[in-house]
Amino acid sequence: MLSASMVIVLRIAHVVLGVLWVGAIVFMAAFIIPTVRAVPTGGAMMQHIMDVRRLPAWLAVSAIVTVLSGVTLYWNASMGFTPAWLGSGPGRTFGAGGALAIIALIIGLTVNNPGGRRLSALGATIRASGKPPTPDQVAELDRIQKRMMLSTRVIAVLLVLATTAMAAARYVG
Repeated sequence: MLSASMVIVLRIAHVVLGVLWVGAIVFMAAFIIPTVRAVPTGGAMMQHIMDVRRLPAWLAVSAIVTVLSGVTLYWNASMGFTPAWLGSGPGRTFGAGGALAIIALIIGLTVNNPGGRRLSALGATIRASGKPPTPDQVAELDRIQKRMMLSTRVIAVLLVLATTAMAAARYVG
């Protein structure tokens, strides 16, 4: 099993990066994406957030470290995934929360990251042309934005549920 100091380091990483991940996703789903779609200059702001501030990289790293530290803490708490602990109230609840977070991570890595790269590339192409976007480009931008908006909302719900499970797990009988 892990030393007490290692558990503390993992818990700090798990909680701090998990808060960053969940908070950023909920903020994006509730405020940033709807605003970007509603405001004419929203695309430029989102381009800056994605390309200059590198939000996708920050989210990916925080999500991956959160999940990996969580799995390690789960392994440690369960004494090596022992069936008795996994079947307990806390074991089932931590497990369900972890599964929701892993699903959210997979959606983020397979839908949002490629979608964000595609939006950035399409935006760069449009800017390089020096002309307004073509109807096909507008349709493509809209399609990608709608898909990313939906997936971000799904991820936000999954992460809020995962966080709720993690917060309550110790108290589930």
